[in-house]
Amino acid sequence: MRPVPCPPELTALLHAHLDRFGTGPTGRLFVGERNREHLPTLTVTRVWARARVAVFTEGVAASPLAQTPYDLRHAAVSTWLNAGIPPTKVAEWAGHSIEVLLKIYAKCLDGEDAKLRSQVQSALGRDPTDKNDPQHPQGRQKITGSE
Repeated sequence: MRPVPCPPELTALLHAHLDRFGTGPTGRLFVGERNREHLPTLTVTRVWARARVAVFTEGVAASPLAQTPYDLRHAAVSTWLNAGIPPTKVAEWAGHSIEVLLKIYAKCLDGEDAKLRSQVQSALGRDPTDKNDPQHPQGRQKITGSE
């Protein structure tokens, strides 16, 4: 078991579920009626399909969005990375090694050059919004070795 961030609304729902049903013999939150060790995959698949139809519009339900419960894990990891959570912490929360995290989710970290340059400027005591500063990322042209 590992701690991960959880919105208060979901935390309240999980506590209500625990108060009502407890856990299975192995500590799992959700177990089958007959198989108390784990929740059968077919049960998860059926319940997930019903939940998508119940909460999504017809068009969204027909799309691949959140097609499987595992997609929520991917969405959470991507959200954490895009929110600026350090990859080491995201890897810990997700139960990944840094290598696996960066291999799978590197695209979430792409395209943030301007934001990162701005953070460096702030760390150096410069105003990252001052475009007149010659050190501003947009304040001068790139210089190459051929110039």
